[in-house]
Amino acid sequence: MAAIVYQTDKRSGITYAYESVSFWDKEKQQSRAKRTLIGKLDPETGEIVPTRKKKESLQKHSRSVSGPVPAVEVQRKFFGATYLLDGIGEKLGITADLKHCFPERYRQLLSIAYYLILEDSSPLLRFPKWARLHQHPYGHVIPSQRSSELFASITEDERYRFFLLQAKRRAENEFWCYDTTSISSYSEQLTQVRYGKNKEGDALAQINLALLFGENSNLPFYYRKLPGNITDVTTVKQLLEDMAFLEHKRVKLVMDRGFYSAANVNALFKDHRKFLMATKTSLSFVARELEKAREDLRSWRNYSSQFEVYACSRTIQWDYTQERSYKQDILKGKRKLYLHLYYNSERAVDEEKRFHTQLAALEEELRSGKRRPDHKKLYATYFNVTSTPVRGLKIQANDEAIEERKRRYGYFVLISNVLKDPIEALCIYRNKDLSEKAFGNLKERLNLRRLLVSSDASLDGKLFVQFLALIYLSYIKKCMQDEGLFSNYTINGLLDDLDVIECYHYPGSQLRTSEVTTKQKELYDKLGIAPPTSLQ
Repeated sequence: MAAIVYQTDKRSGITYAYESVSFWDKEKQQSRAKRTLIGKLDPETGEIVPTRKKKESLQKHSRSVSGPVPAVEVQRKFFGATYLLDGIGEKLGITADLKHCFPERYRQLLSIAYYLILEDSSPLLRFPKWARLHQHPYGHVIPSQRSSELFASITEDERYRFFLLQAKRRAENEFWCYDTTSISSYSEQLTQVRYGKNKEGDALAQINLALLFGENSNLPFYYRKLPGNITDVTTVKQLLEDMAFLEHKRVKLVMDRGFYSAANVNALFKDHRKFLMATKTSLSFVARELEKAREDLRSWRNYSSQFEVYACSRTIQWDYTQERSYKQDILKGKRKLYLHLYYNSERAVDEEKRFHTQLAALEEELRSGKRRPDHKKLYATYFNVTSTPVRGLKIQANDEAIEERKRRYGYFVLISNVLKDPIEALCIYRNKDLSEKAFGNLKERLNLRRLLVSSDASLDGKLFVQFLALIYLSYIKKCMQDEGLFSNYTINGLLDDLDVIECYHYPGSQLRTSEVTTKQKELYDKLGIAPPTSLQ
C-alpha cells in the first residue's frame, strides 16, 4: 500500500513529500515502509513541487507515451465524514447555492466550513495539516494568508444572494425563530464593536449577531451583524425591512420577551406579520388578565401532562397605534390578540429560590457599601434604606413589593395574533430553544467565543463561513434528535466514527474507499445520506 507522507525540516522549515510504499519483511516478520522523496510542499499553493529527478522522469515519460500522463501520486486520505457533509450539502442545496453565488470560490468556502465542523474549536492555522489528511471539496491546502484574503473577498451582494436562495428553500408555513447573541472582541479596529449588554457576562466590547432559524426544519438561513450596543427590542424594525428582501409574504415569527415592546407589536400588526412572542407577567394588561384567570387557570381541566403545566387563553383587544408621517397624525384602533397564560409549580419553586438568593445578595451589597449601578432600581424596589448619624444605616425589606413578586412565581405568558390554542403555542415556542442551542454550537464548536480578526472585511467573510458550518451542524443535530442518537453519541463522537473511513487514489484508477462497518452504514442511513457505492 502506498501513500504520501509529509515531513518538515525543523532547521529550514521546508516540508518535504515522500512516497511511502508499505511491504512485508519476511525476514523480520513485520510490516515495513520504503520512502522515496518526490518533492517539497509549496507553502503558498499547498501543491507538491517535484524534485528535479522526478520532474525529468515525468518529462521523459510524457515524450515517450502518447495520451494523458497518469497520476504519479498515490494518496490515502480520511473520507467518511467529509463524504457525509458532501451529501448534506447536496440535499439542502447549500452546494448548489454556493456554486451559483461563488462560482470560482465555492469549493474553498466548503473546505473551510468542513474543517470548522470536524476540527472542533481548532484555529485556522491548523487547516493545512487537516487538508493534507482529508478528502475535501477544494482538494488543496489553503494557507492562513490565503484564507484571510478569501474571507475579505466575500461581498455583501454575494452573501445576500445566498441568503435569498436558502430562504426560498424554507417552507412559508413554518414559524421563523428570531434571536440575537453577543460576541466579544479585543479588537479596537472593528467598526461595529461597542460596549453593550453582554449576554456572556464578559467585560469586553462586542458585536451582536441576529439569526433567523426555521422552527420545523431547525435550519438557520439568514443572519445579520449588528453593533454591540444595539438591544434586542430595537432590532425588530430592521428585521421587518429585511423580510421584503427575503421575498416571503406569509412569514410567522417567534421571539422571546427581550423583543417585546408596544412599538414592536404595533410594527408587526402594521406589517401584517403573524407572530408568537413572550412577555413579562408584570405588564399591566397581562397582570389584569392573570388576576382574573388565576383561580380558573390552575384547575384540572387546564392541565397539560405533555408539558406539565396549567394553560388557558384569553382573547383581548390590543390598543393599536400607528404614526402616519404623510398625514401627520396617529391612527388608533383595536386588534385581536390571544393571551396565553401558563403556570408551572416546579418553575415557581425555582423562581422563589433564585429571587431569595438575589435579595440576599442585594442586601449584602447595601450593607457593605459595594453598590452596583445596574442594581439601583432593584435596591429602590425591594428595600427601604435610611441612614442617620445616631442609628447609622437601616435596611428594611419592602414586604409589599416582595409579596407582589411572589404572586407571579411560576407564571409565564405568550401573546400571538395567529395561535389560539395555548398548548400549540407553547410547543412552537419551546422549539425556539433550538435557536439558542444553535448559538451555542456557533460559539463553542465553531470557535466564535472571541473575534480573532482585525478588519471588518475579514470578519464578515469569516462569519459567513462559520454560518455555513452552522447549517450543516444544525441538520446533523436535528437528525440525531429525531433518531435518538444522542443516547449513544455526541456530535463529535458520531463524526469521529465516520471520519476514520479512508479513500485511496491510485495512478490511472478512480477513487476507491475502504470497507465500512454495519454500524457506520446505519449512521449514514439515519442521517439521511446513502453511503458511497463501494461501501454498500
